[in-house]
Amino acid sequence: MAKIEVDKQLEDIKKVASLNEGKNLKYCILTMGCQLNENDSEKLCGMMESMNYTKTDKLSDTDLIVFNTCCVRENAEDKLFGKLGEVKKYKEAKGTIIAIGGCMMQEKHIVDKLKQSYPFFDIVFGTHTLHQFPKDLYTKIFENKRIEDVLDIDGEVIEGLPISRNDNIKASVTIMNGCNNFCSYCIVPYVRGRERSRNPEDILNEVKSLAKQGYKEITLLGQNVNSYLKSGNVDFESDVKSFADLLREVNKIQGIERIRFVSPHPKDFTDDVIETIRDCDKVCKIIHLPLQSGSTKVLKAMNRKYTKEQYVKLAKKMKEIIPEIVFSTDIIVGFPGETEEDFEDTLDVVKQIHFEQVYMFIYSRRVGTPGDRMENQVPDEIKHKRFDKLKALVESQIQENNQKYIGTVQKVLVEGCSKTNQDVLTGRTDSNKVVNFEGSKDLIGNIVELKIVSEHMWYLKGKIV
Repeated sequence: MAKIEVDKQLEDIKKVASLNEGKNLKYCILTMGCQLNENDSEKLCGMMESMNYTKTDKLSDTDLIVFNTCCVRENAEDKLFGKLGEVKKYKEAKGTIIAIGGCMMQEKHIVDKLKQSYPFFDIVFGTHTLHQFPKDLYTKIFENKRIEDVLDIDGEVIEGLPISRNDNIKASVTIMNGCNNFCSYCIVPYVRGRERSRNPEDILNEVKSLAKQGYKEITLLGQNVNSYLKSGNVDFESDVKSFADLLREVNKIQGIERIRFVSPHPKDFTDDVIETIRDCDKVCKIIHLPLQSGSTKVLKAMNRKYTKEQYVKLAKKMKEIIPEIVFSTDIIVGFPGETEEDFEDTLDVVKQIHFEQVYMFIYSRRVGTPGDRMENQVPDEIKHKRFDKLKALVESQIQENNQKYIGTVQKVLVEGCSKTNQDVLTGRTDSNKVVNFEGSKDLIGNIVELKIVSEHMWYLKGKIV
């Protein structure tokens, strides 16, 4: 079925390309949200470029504007509606086509608001119909009517669509779509559907292709990568039977020098994956292990299915098996019912684990989730006070962690020039630390050994050994 579906879309791509031939049309894409959204946007860019659109960052130059939305936090909604108000003038001036896709379009109240307050949009498509964007665009151009293409059921995993990547050194590869966990604060299972794993051979072929193109670092993506092949469409004929197997196979691919993955779930972090991380030389030894809260009571309310003690025990076990391992994490501050004692439990875990990186978020109510219906919401003032306290602790630990790097020699994948100084190169260590240094631009795309000479909170300074 998926093969037939992609053939139909490739045919629609040809139709739109024919309509656009010789017109010098431009597109702009605005991506909100996580790495999965960024990966989806790369697919959308691939489709648009195959349809004879050229990418631009100038909204005033565009003939087609695509919003790829996120609904994890409220500020993403504010950003979308603000941008829609901004692009209305381009629609009025030159007939720019406005398409809105992604997770937010799976929420009925958002689509209803678009119809009421921003009726000038042309296309709405959801997470399960992204691959049908060429068909939707052709219909809009040819029939000049507004398109709403959103499915409430889980879509299939579609292979073979064109893709245009933002980077030529690092690439993300989706291994599964959807989530079965239903954390009470999270809208993702409702908008991305249940877990559907990609065929292992399709994943490995994609990584091999990237290796041949010169990519050095691969990030494997999924809402819960440890659940890969454990649920949903798992009837593949392959020697790969688990996420651990997949990691070992990717590790064998020549040309790829680093492997990362996000996000795992602590409750599903099995020993075979820990042992694989230890055994595979290309798998980076920084592991993203989302905590969300250090309070067992709050974790239960969040439906996370592990306790504070189980989380700490897992991290310590991983450290025993892989002494060089470090951790990054996600923490939500101010979940409904969180008391000062609960928050102190979170601070306690941060002090124990000494995370290398912490992504901190103030709890944001999401319509349709159990968390939104809870009556014991934490006042905004208290949320912000706790957030600031957590931020101060994390930043003090980052400074402390950074000191450990000074005087050491680190292998750094050189990603390009610094955004603030074109005479300085920048790259990342295995542990994802940014390192700036002076060197020839010929080093871009290579792994070099640098001696770390100083730390500056958010980056390190190095010198070529």
